[in-house]
Amino acid sequence: MKIKPLTPAQLYTPCKLEELTFKTTDELDDVDSVLGQDRAIAAIKFGLRIDKSGYNIFAMAPDGTGKLTIVKQLAEHEAGRRPVPADWCYVHNFTQPAKPKAIRLEPGEGKVFQEDMAELIDELSVGIPAAFDGDEYRSRAGELENESRQREVEVLNSLREEAEQAHIIFTETPNGYAFLPADDDNEALTPEQFNKLDKDRQHKFHDTVLALQERVQDAIKKFPQWRKETKRKLQALNREVAELAVHHSIDELKDKYAKHQAVLDYLSAVQQDIIDHVRDFIPHSDKVLSFMELPQDPNPLKRYRVNLMVDLNHRRSAPVICEDLPNFGNLLGRIDHQAQMGSLVTDFTMIKPGAFHKANGGYLILDARKVLLQPYAWETLKRTLQAGEIRIESLERALSLISTSSLEPEPIPLEVKLILLGDPMLYYLLSFYDPEFQDFFKVAADFAGHVDREHNSLEYARLLATIARREKLRPLSQQAVARIIEHSARMADDAEKLLTHLRSIKDLLTEADYWAGENGHTVIANSDVQQAIDEKTHRLDKLRERLYAAIQRGTVMIDTQGKVAGQINGLSVLQLGEFSFGQPSRITATTRMGNGKVVDIERETELGGAIHSKGVLILSSFIAARYARTSPFSLAASLVFEQSYGHVEGDSASLAELCAILSSLAQVPLRQDLAMTGSVNQLGQVQPIGGVNEKIEGFFDICSARGLTGTQGVIIPASNIPHLMLRWDVVHAAQAAQFHIYPVSRVDEALGLLSDMEVGTADALGQFPPDSFNGKIDAQLQQFTSLINEFAVKADSK
Repeated sequence: MKIKPLTPAQLYTPCKLEELTFKTTDELDDVDSVLGQDRAIAAIKFGLRIDKSGYNIFAMAPDGTGKLTIVKQLAEHEAGRRPVPADWCYVHNFTQPAKPKAIRLEPGEGKVFQEDMAELIDELSVGIPAAFDGDEYRSRAGELENESRQREVEVLNSLREEAEQAHIIFTETPNGYAFLPADDDNEALTPEQFNKLDKDRQHKFHDTVLALQERVQDAIKKFPQWRKETKRKLQALNREVAELAVHHSIDELKDKYAKHQAVLDYLSAVQQDIIDHVRDFIPHSDKVLSFMELPQDPNPLKRYRVNLMVDLNHRRSAPVICEDLPNFGNLLGRIDHQAQMGSLVTDFTMIKPGAFHKANGGYLILDARKVLLQPYAWETLKRTLQAGEIRIESLERALSLISTSSLEPEPIPLEVKLILLGDPMLYYLLSFYDPEFQDFFKVAADFAGHVDREHNSLEYARLLATIARREKLRPLSQQAVARIIEHSARMADDAEKLLTHLRSIKDLLTEADYWAGENGHTVIANSDVQQAIDEKTHRLDKLRERLYAAIQRGTVMIDTQGKVAGQINGLSVLQLGEFSFGQPSRITATTRMGNGKVVDIERETELGGAIHSKGVLILSSFIAARYARTSPFSLAASLVFEQSYGHVEGDSASLAELCAILSSLAQVPLRQDLAMTGSVNQLGQVQPIGGVNEKIEGFFDICSARGLTGTQGVIIPASNIPHLMLRWDVVHAAQAAQFHIYPVSRVDEALGLLSDMEVGTADALGQFPPDSFNGKIDAQLQQFTSLINEFAVKADSK
């Protein structure tokens, strides 16, 4: 049966304008979510609402499909149904300064508490100095100091009077106390005068001075103890005054936060610490530090601050956080350091929150690939989810790379729903290689790459209208929407589907809007959309032009006329970034007498991939099963892609390779004005392939450049007919009978088209008609077998 070419209506499926009931997209309402993602949306809603451990979400879709927009919208909608989570802050730990304490407060109270503490310290910074500068304190402190001083003076005066009675002068010198002998008028004796005294009087003076010195020493030993007692009394006085100054302000805060035991405990510790360190509140003159003296804290009152980690005062729902750089520190938070006197110092006020802190009680959205690219971020994420708490520590300390002391903030309990965004392949790889992955991400939301075209044109137009308004673009005309729908089906490689890759759609709209402006249009027209498509192709098709020019010059040999045995035009697709195009390739085959082996030269030279090699083995099995069921398979064949210097992969050329081998075997020439694509199975059935539009257009461009003859065309699998959305110039050429697309379902149909002769069907005895294609193949194989047998007999006779 002769295969008829496809009609022009089968090559391109236009958009039905009657389904687009508008003049411009300004008449259409916005859509809330991306079209055709019902499955993914249902999975995300399930994952967001189930309140069980491990039911985090992995949203599977390539970049640019709009999954982040959908996930964020759904998370924000769900967050609106949940209460605002608690505020968290870190405060100084007065018993263990290296372990700051975490305090949980009601939403909005964290900021108030921070301000209350700042106001308290400001108030005490004024009130405490005022209390110690008052007359009452000065009077009482003066009395204590006077009492201590008077006690020392009385003891010294008593000793001085006793010395005077013994005619001894008691005097104070820079080096201590001294005793001098005196005359009857209490005038100090000179050494000469003292030496003139009789020995008894000298001895008496000497004994009296020794006794007085002992008593002075005993008294001096008591002075430090008396001064300590006075100091303790002053400290008690200071504490009493400080308590009076602090008590009222602290009690007001305690009443305000009576429901928060952690705050009450903290305020009690603050009160005790202020009393113990009341001198920090009293201004004193700065002193110059000596070279070896360690600097004091320039701001000792900083320890009373509140480090507000999570402030949800401005929110009315649970938080939804998207972290663009999910590294170790940005996830868990970090502890900053400050350079001081050549060393790095830190305190609890330098603790910074991470994404887990900000999303605690809500939803955290991360890009899976970015998480995996950051060192130790993936393991940190899993460990944090497993522990159910946020523990801030430096990466160096976590890896035991340093042993220096640092802060160890109290962990904060974690309650978060985590949503990872990533490619489907990434999801499957993690599922396979990470045994813990399924413990943490039990919900997979699989986004569709396309949507059914039937009955969805108007909804797709609403999506275009939404994107145009969101991006502040011009509205689209009815014809422009129709052209975008048609191009979307082309990008989806299926005339019955529409692409849902939002980035590609938005880029097309943006470029069409630009050309509309250049052309002076207030509405994006059909011509603007087509110009955007053509201009983008022109920007990217330099390599295609160079390749096609090489074919036209004969550098790359491709025939588009005549017939040649064992030679056929195969078709492949080159993908270069966003641009793909068809590449015709000459496939040749040689056959000879052999033992049934088909040599794939691409595989032998390690230029052929596994799938291509599989296709060659399948076609060799088909040849053996059809033509050597009852006789030896006495064939040896070689296959090669001529002038191919790169890697060859895929089985879309296996049908062409099979036809080339059979043509060489039967010595039946094949038409060179036809190109072919399609894979074949062991039963001879032709299977669909990808990139059918680009492959057809690639051979058409070569034929068109050389001049269309009316006989040229492409053979494709019949199952690829629904995928056809060819360029208009190809459709017009087919309409004018200048170019043809032939669908085939079996190998014999392709052989008939290529050879213009009867292929032949086996009879009940398995014999093919002698003048048919298959009959010539069968005859050649029998001849090979006979020759092998003759050689074997001659070899045995020798």
